[in-house]
Amino acid sequence: MKYKSILITGGAGFIGSNLAVFLKNKYPKTKIFVLDNLIRRGSELNLPRLKKHGIKFVRGDIRNPKDFKFSSKIDLMLECSAEPSVLAGYNDPYYVVETNLIGSINCFEFCRKKKSDVIFLSTSRVYPYQAINNLKTRELSTRFDWYTAGIDEEFTINGCKTLYGATKLSSELLLQEYCDSCGIKGVINRCGVVGGPWQFGKADQGIFTFWMLAHYFKKDLKYIGFKGSGKQSRDLLHIDDLCRLIDIQLGCLDKINGKVYNAGGGRKNSLSLIETTKICQKITGNKLKIGKDTQTRPGDIKVYLTDNKKITKELGWIPKIPPKDTLKDIYNWIRSNEKLIKEKVL
Repeated sequence: MKYKSILITGGAGFIGSNLAVFLKNKYPKTKIFVLDNLIRRGSELNLPRLKKHGIKFVRGDIRNPKDFKFSSKIDLMLECSAEPSVLAGYNDPYYVVETNLIGSINCFEFCRKKKSDVIFLSTSRVYPYQAINNLKTRELSTRFDWYTAGIDEEFTINGCKTLYGATKLSSELLLQEYCDSCGIKGVINRCGVVGGPWQFGKADQGIFTFWMLAHYFKKDLKYIGFKGSGKQSRDLLHIDDLCRLIDIQLGCLDKINGKVYNAGGGRKNSLSLIETTKICQKITGNKLKIGKDTQTRPGDIKVYLTDNKKITKELGWIPKIPPKDTLKDIYNWIRSNEKLIKEKVL
């Protein structure tokens, strides 16, 4: 691999830490640095794992340019940092703007000065929720579903998309300008829901892990919105499949410079909450009584399915791990780290 040093922002988080370990295992001679402010509860639990793999951790906040304390050359940045909660934008708008937009500007400025390339992890939430909910939807016995294959990169971005989605889209546009004007190369991945081991799931982010954690530890759950039906559906991408994608992109960034890709589990790897409940019950052996909250929250969507045809055609990448296996991997990770998760996360 041509990149001798890689900086991963948000590197103690779920996606960042898994990418760091994956890349260090595959390219042991590459220097891997991670930058993280450790604000998200549970992220500190990844530090021993990173250290074990010879990955250098730097505590810092992307909102502060002075925290980018790297005197050596950084060849590539994987920009994984974000406030990923949709609900956070309604509770503390400036925090979301400061973290996701101003923080990303600081990252891009660092790359401009260091002449570092960038792979930017964005989100499917850049697509407006009202336009998504306006798609023709059918109600089946266990899920809401679309008649289409899913959303591709040509889907409209006009309309409100939550502050989270708006800040990530703004960062996308700025990165493309930086690539065009400043001599760095970059690519943007609009990810759907990503899940897997080492994710400390929350109700508003990491929903599939959150659901498995609740079943494992017998915590209260409820179906929220859409009359409390539990039929809202999402595709699920295993973190290992995302790592494979990033590895492919590391080898062809010259060719894909400035491009935007949707990257998600796709229709074949989708589950509703009802379906997720059944799988979690089967894996854990625990059957919970699921409550209902009929009130639909701002920004909620019935269905999201990724159409991966562009990234498959241009890079040959397809998700390989089905959602049942992703949930089983999450369960096995929880079981292996039960005491630590119970003490530090729940």
